Amino acid sequence: MTPLDKIRGLPLWRGDISAQPLGGGITNVNYVVQDAEKRVVVRIGDDIPVHQILRFNEVSASLAAHAAGLSPAVLHHEPGVLVLDFIHGRTLAAADLHQPDTLDAALGLVARAHRDMPRFLRGPTLAFWVFHVLRDYAATLREGDSPHAPRLPALLDEAASLESAIGPVDLVFGHNDLLPANFIDDGTRLWLLDWDYAGWGSPLFDLGGLAANAGLSPTQEAHILTAYYDRLPDARLWRSYRAMKAASALREAMWSMVQESHSTLDFDYPAYTATNLETYRAAFAAFQEASA
Repeated sequence: MTPLDKIRGLPLWRGDISAQPLGGGITNVNYVVQDAEKRVVVRIGDDIPVHQILRFNEVSASLAAHAAGLSPAVLHHEPGVLVLDFIHGRTLAAADLHQPDTLDAALGLVARAHRDMPRFLRGPTLAFWVFHVLRDYAATLREGDSPHAPRLPALLDEAASLESAIGPVDLVFGHNDLLPANFIDDGTRLWLLDWDYAGWGSPLFDLGGLAANAGLSPTQEAHILTAYYDRLPDARLWRSYRAMKAASALREAMWSMVQESHSTLDFDYPAYTATNLETYRAAFAAFQEASA
């Protein structure tokens, strides 16, 4: 059954429908669907074990995110399908998050997710520990004879040094995929989308991921840490944050390495891998320099 066949067979349409592919997705296939009454987004995607994506968890997180006022409403879900209210707006780019007001608005959504979503979660949910993810990705890459396999021992040694630097963790329910394009600006407010990787973990992963993916400056990083924790970051917080930022960038790079071998989507994963390895190298160097 094709994605369009699945969409046509859903039990929520009024009258004829039109379905147009929605660009930008690098994990799922997404469509904008219009019927006689409404416009919605339909996300088509089964579980993805190599990325530890389980759709029951995405549904639970999406429902809680809407209840917390962060994300659009979930209109329908069934295995392999998630239907969301359509938000009229534009996805953000990294440059948008360099604007102080936009960065503060995005950080506010992240903080609200951490603080408020647990009150609305129902049923079982997943944990997200980036260093387990990295080790699992490495095993997947070795088993698949990935061309990236020779670099894995050094990367895992570096990841181990980052993990040992993290220290105690404040447990929150995180988004764990804070790409700029997962924020939408509707002209009045921001929305936070795509809860595929949501789970319990450290808030520093979201903060470091936001900074790494948007290319924030050290001054902007100091601002988000101060605003999030409501205090100036001390040396211990900076060390943990820099370690988690580097781990976030490495996760994005190794995610892309896995996608190179496992994804059928039309996307330039090798280029994405190279870009994120550069981001990781810079973040790891900054961690080492600060730790010297």
